[in-house]
Amino acid sequence: MTDIPVTLVGATSKLGQNLMRRLASRGCKVIPLARRVEALPPQYQTVAKHFDLEQPGSLQAALQDAEYVVSCVHAYDGAAVVAALPATVKRVVLMGSTRIFSRYSNRNIEKQKEAVVALASSGIPGVVLHPTMIYGGPTDANVQRIAAYIRKFGAVPLPAGGTALLQPIHSDDVVSCIEAALQRDDALGEPIIVAGPEVISYRDLVQVVGRAIGKPPIVLPVPGFALQIVAALTAVLPGIPTIRIDEVRRLGEDKTFPIDEMRRRLGVEPVDISTGLARTFGS
Repeated sequence: MTDIPVTLVGATSKLGQNLMRRLASRGCKVIPLARRVEALPPQYQTVAKHFDLEQPGSLQAALQDAEYVVSCVHAYDGAAVVAALPATVKRVVLMGSTRIFSRYSNRNIEKQKEAVVALASSGIPGVVLHPTMIYGGPTDANVQRIAAYIRKFGAVPLPAGGTALLQPIHSDDVVSCIEAALQRDDALGEPIIVAGPEVISYRDLVQVVGRAIGKPPIVLPVPGFALQIVAALTAVLPGIPTIRIDEVRRLGEDKTFPIDEMRRRLGVEPVDISTGLARTFGS
Protein backbone atom coordinates (compact mmCIF):
# COMPACT_ATOMS: atom_id res chain seq x y z
CA MET A 1 0.00 0.00 0.00
CA THR A 2 2.99 2.30 -0.15
CA ASP A 3 1.71 3.96 -3.35
CA ILE A 4 -1.73 4.89 -1.97
CA PRO A 5 -2.07 7.50 0.80
CA VAL A 6 -3.99 6.50 3.91
CA THR A 7 -6.21 9.21 5.34
CA LEU A 8 -6.25 8.92 9.13
CA VAL A 9 -9.18 10.52 10.95
CA GLY A 10 -8.31 11.22 14.57
CA ALA A 11 -4.56 11.18 14.06
CA THR A 12 -3.75 12.71 17.46
CA SER A 13 -5.29 9.80 19.37
CA LYS A 14 -2.92 7.32 20.99
CA LEU A 15 -3.88 4.64 18.50
CA GLY A 16 -3.70 7.10 15.61
CA GLN A 17 -0.15 8.13 16.45
CA ASN A 18 0.92 4.50 16.80
CA LEU A 19 -0.60 3.73 13.40
CA MET A 20 1.10 6.74 11.81
CA ARG A 21 4.49 5.54 13.02
CA ARG A 22 3.87 2.02 11.73
CA LEU A 23 2.68 3.13 8.31
CA ALA A 24 5.57 5.58 7.99
CA SER A 25 8.02 2.79 8.79
CA ARG A 26 6.49 0.86 5.88
CA GLY A 27 7.06 3.79 3.54
CA CYS A 28 3.34 4.56 3.33
CA LYS A 29 2.15 8.14 2.93
CA VAL A 30 -0.27 9.22 5.66
CA ILE A 31 -2.62 12.19 5.49
CA PRO A 32 -3.49 12.99 9.13
CA LEU A 33 -6.83 14.58 9.97
CA ALA A 34 -7.02 16.18 13.38
CA ARG A 35 -8.95 18.73 15.40
CA ARG A 36 -5.67 20.01 16.84
CA VAL A 37 -3.14 19.87 14.03
CA GLU A 38 -0.54 21.50 16.28
CA ALA A 39 -0.60 18.41 18.52
CA LEU A 40 0.77 16.24 15.72
CA PRO A 41 4.50 15.50 15.37
CA PRO A 42 6.12 18.35 13.39
CA GLN A 43 6.79 16.21 10.31
CA TYR A 44 3.05 15.61 9.87
CA GLN A 45 1.75 19.11 10.50
CA THR A 46 2.48 20.39 6.99
CA VAL A 47 0.42 17.63 5.32
CA ALA A 48 -2.33 17.41 7.95
CA LYS A 49 -5.88 18.62 7.47
CA HIS A 50 -8.08 20.15 10.13
CA PHE A 51 -11.56 18.93 10.99
CA ASP A 52 -13.96 19.37 13.86
CA LEU A 53 -17.05 17.21 14.20
CA GLU A 54 -18.82 20.17 15.80
CA GLN A 55 -18.28 22.21 12.62
CA PRO A 56 -20.69 20.96 9.94
CA GLY A 57 -18.95 20.18 6.68
CA SER A 58 -15.38 20.31 7.99
CA LEU A 59 -14.88 16.55 7.93
CA GLN A 60 -16.37 16.27 4.44
CA ALA A 61 -13.93 18.91 3.23
CA ALA A 62 -10.96 17.22 4.90
CA LEU A 63 -11.88 13.84 3.38
CA GLN A 64 -12.25 15.16 -0.16
CA ASP A 65 -10.75 12.71 -2.69
CA ALA A 66 -9.68 10.25 0.04
CA GLU A 67 -9.41 6.62 -1.07
CA TYR A 68 -8.26 4.60 1.94
CA VAL A 69 -9.59 5.86 5.27
CA VAL A 70 -9.00 4.76 8.86
CA SER A 71 -11.07 6.30 11.65
CA CYS A 72 -9.47 6.42 15.11
CA VAL A 73 -11.98 8.87 16.56
CA HIS A 74 -14.32 7.71 19.32
CA ALA A 75 -16.34 4.70 18.27
CA TYR A 76 -19.57 6.60 18.88
CA ASP A 77 -18.57 9.12 16.16
CA GLY A 78 -18.29 6.40 13.52
CA ALA A 79 -21.61 7.20 11.87
CA ALA A 80 -20.51 10.81 11.37
CA VAL A 81 -17.35 9.57 9.66
CA VAL A 82 -19.33 7.29 7.34
CA ALA A 83 -21.68 10.14 6.45
CA ALA A 84 -18.71 12.30 5.47
CA LEU A 85 -17.00 9.77 3.19
CA PRO A 86 -16.71 10.85 -0.47
CA ALA A 87 -17.50 8.67 -3.47
CA THR A 88 -13.76 8.23 -4.07
CA VAL A 89 -13.32 6.00 -1.01
CA LYS A 90 -12.24 2.45 -1.89
CA ARG A 91 -11.94 1.14 1.66
CA VAL A 92 -12.64 2.31 5.20
CA VAL A 93 -11.66 0.88 8.58
CA LEU A 94 -13.66 2.12 11.56
CA MET A 95 -12.51 1.59 15.12
CA GLY A 96 -15.37 0.47 17.32
CA SER A 97 -15.22 -1.13 20.76
CA THR A 98 -16.40 -4.30 22.48
CA ARG A 99 -18.22 -1.92 24.79
CA ILE A 100 -20.95 -2.23 22.18
CA PHE A 101 -21.75 -5.63 23.75
CA SER A 102 -22.12 -4.30 27.29
CA ARG A 103 -25.35 -4.94 29.14
CA TYR A 104 -25.12 -1.38 30.47
CA SER A 105 -26.53 0.47 27.50
CA ASN A 106 -26.17 4.22 27.08
CA ARG A 107 -26.33 6.80 24.31
CA ASN A 108 -22.73 6.27 23.25
CA ILE A 109 -23.25 2.53 22.86
CA GLU A 110 -26.37 3.16 20.79
CA LYS A 111 -24.34 5.51 18.59
CA GLN A 112 -21.75 2.78 18.12
CA LYS A 113 -24.48 0.48 16.87
CA GLU A 114 -25.62 3.22 14.49
CA ALA A 115 -22.09 3.39 13.08
CA VAL A 116 -22.07 -0.34 12.32
CA VAL A 117 -25.42 -0.03 10.54
CA ALA A 118 -24.29 3.09 8.69
CA LEU A 119 -21.24 1.38 7.23
CA ALA A 120 -23.19 -1.75 6.26
CA SER A 121 -25.81 0.40 4.54
CA SER A 122 -23.32 2.67 2.76
CA GLY A 123 -22.12 0.14 0.21
CA ILE A 124 -18.53 1.26 0.86
CA PRO A 125 -16.05 -1.62 1.24
CA GLY A 126 -14.86 -1.67 4.81
CA VAL A 127 -15.03 -3.15 8.26
CA VAL A 128 -15.54 -2.15 11.89
CA LEU A 129 -12.91 -3.45 14.31
CA HIS A 130 -14.11 -3.90 17.90
CA PRO A 131 -11.07 -4.02 20.22
CA THR A 132 -11.21 -5.08 23.84
CA MET A 133 -9.17 -3.14 26.41
CA ILE A 134 -6.11 -1.74 24.60
CA TYR A 135 -2.86 -1.39 26.48
CA GLY A 136 0.76 -0.69 25.63
CA GLY A 137 3.05 2.31 25.61
CA PRO A 138 3.67 5.06 28.16
CA THR A 139 0.41 6.93 27.49
CA ASP A 140 -2.18 4.16 27.59
CA ALA A 141 -4.95 4.83 30.07
CA ASN A 142 -5.50 1.22 31.09
CA VAL A 143 -2.58 -0.76 32.53
CA GLN A 144 -0.65 2.47 33.07
CA ARG A 145 -3.49 3.65 35.28
CA ILE A 146 -3.35 0.38 37.21
CA ALA A 147 0.40 0.86 37.55
CA ALA A 148 -0.14 4.42 38.79
CA TYR A 149 -2.47 3.19 41.56
CA ILE A 150 0.02 0.50 42.57
CA ARG A 151 2.93 2.97 42.69
CA LYS A 152 0.94 5.56 44.63
CA PHE A 153 -1.05 3.40 47.05
CA GLY A 154 0.35 -0.13 46.77
CA ALA A 155 -3.21 -1.32 46.32
CA VAL A 156 -6.03 -1.34 43.76
CA PRO A 157 -9.72 -1.45 44.76
CA LEU A 158 -11.85 -3.79 42.64
CA PRO A 159 -15.53 -4.75 42.86
CA ALA A 160 -15.97 -8.30 44.18
CA GLY A 161 -12.21 -8.61 44.35
CA GLY A 162 -11.76 -8.41 40.59
CA THR A 163 -13.22 -11.75 39.53
CA ALA A 164 -14.63 -10.44 36.23
CA LEU A 165 -12.78 -11.57 33.10
CA LEU A 166 -11.28 -9.67 30.18
CA GLN A 167 -8.93 -10.08 27.19
CA PRO A 168 -6.52 -7.12 26.92
CA ILE A 169 -4.82 -6.58 23.56
CA HIS A 170 -1.54 -4.77 22.98
CA SER A 171 -1.72 -1.58 20.92
CA ASP A 172 0.84 -2.95 18.46
CA ASP A 173 -1.49 -5.85 17.69
CA VAL A 174 -4.41 -3.48 17.14
CA VAL A 175 -2.28 -1.56 14.65
CA SER A 176 -1.42 -4.84 12.91
CA CYS A 177 -5.14 -5.56 12.65
CA ILE A 178 -5.78 -2.15 11.07
CA GLU A 179 -2.98 -2.69 8.57
CA ALA A 180 -4.43 -6.07 7.63
CA ALA A 181 -7.93 -4.61 7.32
CA LEU A 182 -6.59 -2.07 4.82
CA GLN A 183 -5.11 -4.76 2.63
CA ARG A 184 -6.90 -8.10 2.98
CA ASP A 185 -10.14 -8.71 1.11
CA ASP A 186 -11.13 -11.30 3.73
CA ALA A 187 -11.34 -8.46 6.25
CA LEU A 188 -14.27 -6.75 4.54
CA GLY A 189 -17.80 -7.23 5.80
CA GLU A 190 -19.07 -8.06 9.27
CA PRO A 191 -17.36 -6.41 12.28
CA ILE A 192 -14.34 -8.21 13.72
CA ILE A 193 -13.59 -8.51 17.43
CA VAL A 194 -9.95 -7.68 18.14
CA ALA A 195 -8.75 -9.18 21.43
CA GLY A 196 -5.78 -10.71 23.17
CA PRO A 197 -5.23 -14.49 23.24
CA GLU A 198 -5.67 -14.90 27.00
CA VAL A 199 -8.65 -14.59 29.30
CA ILE A 200 -7.56 -13.07 32.59
CA SER A 201 -9.39 -11.75 35.64
CA TYR A 202 -9.00 -8.15 36.71
CA ARG A 203 -7.42 -9.41 39.93
CA ASP A 204 -4.78 -11.38 38.02
CA LEU A 205 -4.21 -8.46 35.66
CA VAL A 206 -3.44 -6.21 38.61
CA GLN A 207 -1.02 -8.82 39.93
CA VAL A 208 0.86 -9.23 36.63
CA VAL A 209 1.07 -5.44 36.21
CA GLY A 210 2.54 -5.25 39.72
CA ARG A 211 5.12 -7.88 38.86
CA ALA A 212 5.97 -6.07 35.62
CA ILE A 213 6.77 -2.85 37.52
CA GLY A 214 8.46 -4.66 40.41
CA LYS A 215 5.90 -3.76 43.07
CA PRO A 216 3.53 -6.56 44.15
CA PRO A 217 0.13 -4.98 44.84
CA ILE A 218 -2.73 -5.63 47.20
CA VAL A 219 -6.18 -6.10 45.67
CA LEU A 220 -8.90 -4.57 47.84
CA PRO A 221 -12.38 -6.13 47.40
CA VAL A 222 -14.84 -3.24 47.44
CA PRO A 223 -18.64 -3.23 46.97
CA GLY A 224 -19.56 -1.85 43.58
CA PHE A 225 -21.62 1.04 45.01
CA ALA A 226 -18.71 2.12 47.22
CA LEU A 227 -16.32 2.08 44.29
CA GLN A 228 -18.73 4.27 42.32
CA ILE A 229 -18.47 6.84 45.12
CA VAL A 230 -14.68 6.59 44.97
CA ALA A 231 -14.85 7.05 41.19
CA ALA A 232 -16.83 10.25 41.60
CA LEU A 233 -14.19 11.56 44.01
CA THR A 234 -11.32 10.85 41.58
CA ALA A 235 -12.80 13.44 39.24
CA VAL A 236 -12.25 16.22 41.79
CA LEU A 237 -9.28 15.09 43.89
CA PRO A 238 -5.86 16.02 42.47
CA GLY A 239 -3.10 13.46 42.06
CA ILE A 240 -5.38 10.42 41.79
CA PRO A 241 -5.83 8.62 38.44
CA THR A 242 -9.41 9.24 37.30
CA ILE A 243 -11.91 6.46 36.81
CA ARG A 244 -15.44 7.00 35.50
CA ILE A 245 -18.57 5.55 37.08
CA ASP A 246 -19.47 3.66 33.89
CA GLU A 247 -16.02 2.07 33.99
CA VAL A 248 -16.69 0.88 37.54
CA ARG A 249 -19.90 -0.80 36.40
CA ARG A 250 -18.04 -2.60 33.63
CA LEU A 251 -15.36 -3.80 36.07
CA GLY A 252 -17.92 -6.32 37.25
CA GLU A 253 -18.80 -7.46 33.73
CA ASP A 254 -17.08 -10.32 31.89
CA LYS A 255 -15.61 -9.19 28.54
CA THR A 256 -14.39 -12.32 26.78
CA PHE A 257 -14.69 -13.12 23.10
CA PRO A 258 -13.54 -15.71 20.55
CA ILE A 259 -10.83 -14.38 18.22
CA ASP A 260 -11.10 -16.95 15.45
CA GLU A 261 -12.36 -14.31 13.00
CA MET A 262 -9.45 -12.00 13.82
CA ARG A 263 -6.99 -14.78 13.14
CA ARG A 264 -8.73 -15.97 9.98
CA ARG A 265 -9.74 -12.69 8.33
CA LEU A 266 -6.86 -10.50 9.52
CA GLY A 267 -4.09 -13.06 9.94
CA VAL A 268 -2.97 -11.52 13.24
CA GLU A 269 -1.74 -13.59 16.19
CA PRO A 270 -1.72 -11.30 19.25
CA VAL A 271 0.95 -11.47 21.94
CA ASP A 272 0.20 -12.90 25.37
CA ILE A 273 -0.23 -10.57 28.34
CA SER A 274 3.21 -11.26 29.86
CA THR A 275 4.98 -10.42 26.60
CA GLY A 276 2.82 -7.35 26.10
CA LEU A 277 3.46 -6.02 29.61
CA ALA A 278 7.20 -6.62 29.27
CA ARG A 279 7.10 -4.57 26.09
CA THR A 280 4.98 -1.89 27.78
CA PHE A 281 7.18 -1.43 30.84
CA GLY A 282 10.50 -2.25 29.20
CA SER A 283 11.15 -5.20 31.49
